[in-house]
Amino acid sequence: MELPSNLIPDEASPEWMNKGDNAWQLTTATLVGLQTIPGLVILYGSMVKRKWAINSAFMAFYAFAMVLVCWVGWGFRMSFGDKLVFFLGKPGVALDEKFLLKRAFAGYLPTATMVFFQSVFAAITVVLIAGSLLGRMNFRAWILFVPLWFTFSYTIAAFSIWCPQGWLAKLGVIDFAGGFVIHLSAGVAGFTAAFWVGPRAEKDRRNCPPNNVILMLAGAGLLWMGWSGFNGGAPFVASNISGLAILNTHVCTATSILTWLLLDSLFFGKPSVLGAIQGMITGLVCITPAAGVVQCWAAIIMGIISGSVPWYTMMVLHNKVKLLKLVDDPIAIFHTHAIAGGLGGILTGFFAVPKLCRLFYMVTDWEKYLGLVYGLQNGRTPAGFKQMGIQIAAMGFVIVLNVVVTSIICWFIGLIVPLRMSDEELENGDDAVHGEEAFALWHEGERLVGRRHNNKVYDTREFSFGEYKDEVQMV
Repeated sequence: MELPSNLIPDEASPEWMNKGDNAWQLTTATLVGLQTIPGLVILYGSMVKRKWAINSAFMAFYAFAMVLVCWVGWGFRMSFGDKLVFFLGKPGVALDEKFLLKRAFAGYLPTATMVFFQSVFAAITVVLIAGSLLGRMNFRAWILFVPLWFTFSYTIAAFSIWCPQGWLAKLGVIDFAGGFVIHLSAGVAGFTAAFWVGPRAEKDRRNCPPNNVILMLAGAGLLWMGWSGFNGGAPFVASNISGLAILNTHVCTATSILTWLLLDSLFFGKPSVLGAIQGMITGLVCITPAAGVVQCWAAIIMGIISGSVPWYTMMVLHNKVKLLKLVDDPIAIFHTHAIAGGLGGILTGFFAVPKLCRLFYMVTDWEKYLGLVYGLQNGRTPAGFKQMGIQIAAMGFVIVLNVVVTSIICWFIGLIVPLRMSDEELENGDDAVHGEEAFALWHEGERLVGRRHNNKVYDTREFSFGEYKDEVQMV
């Protein structure tokens, strides 16, 4: 019996490639890309004060572009290539068709697909760091920070934990889709960089309402739905583990949101939109290292924990710990990513199911992946505690790596350009930094007030009943 013509291997579709898996992987990569462009661009641009909308969104936009170029230039092979040292791969380009069209290191995919998929993960990690630096970091310093941090921090964590040759990967650390590599890294690096850059202007810290709550929800929604690609693409195959990972992701996230809202209502009397978004993010982050290797009931428990522990650290502990009060983290990246990511990694070591780990890793020594719950249940308690120890060791490694590397990078950049904006830029925001403003026109009383855009001034005209009496003309 002959295969249908569309399934017959040829030069463009070699025998080793699974067309369905390749299509799924490209789809999930695009979903992850949409989490950043436009997801985080919208979220950042709408969560800050109006005068920082462009700068905040542009930090994310620039970082996404820069990381993709660095990724194909040297980053992919440093993260997933041949070992240079036990924690890092050899730098090399990912630009040649002979390299890009051969089979990837995992899955039935061409390397080109794997390069793109991993690039959007690298990009979103750097963009998350920006969330800790909004409203005061010199944009020229950010231009330098992105490629330096990506090269000397992200690639080390990715190789150590995700690459089959990495030392933590060989030990048996479980990080399904980036709880350690992405979220813990971004949270710790962002907090460290925020310490060195310093806080926002005092009046910006005292009064900083979002400039558009509805748009903020839209950005959050793109982030939430895009997480189907974030966790669903981690197995590199359109399998039953992909489906379980997606289901667990959304169940945990919904539980975390409800938990956060319940705590807000009990202690502050009102459910908060900002609180719901923070609970959404902590749920997404917490389930990420565990998404496809835990039971759905465990995802609910993780959602309760991710909606309560970061809530406590953000709403209660933050005001009691001197270091947390000292460091200005505008949208709480430390709490939503470092705390939630660390929690997720530890809970993964507690709840990971041996059978699911076997289906995910598909390696001969799959028995080393054993959650403590199942170690206690199956009489393999030492193995369960060993897994917890490996998870904690990986968390410690990522924390130390990012504190040290981020501090060195900030010191080095400070020798070249100031880390902070000038006083004039801090006072005037987007207009001083970029010569542009996000909202060229808005209402003040019953007058339509003109603003500057690209150094051009727009005239004012009366506004009545939703229609212009005169056209707004440039003068």
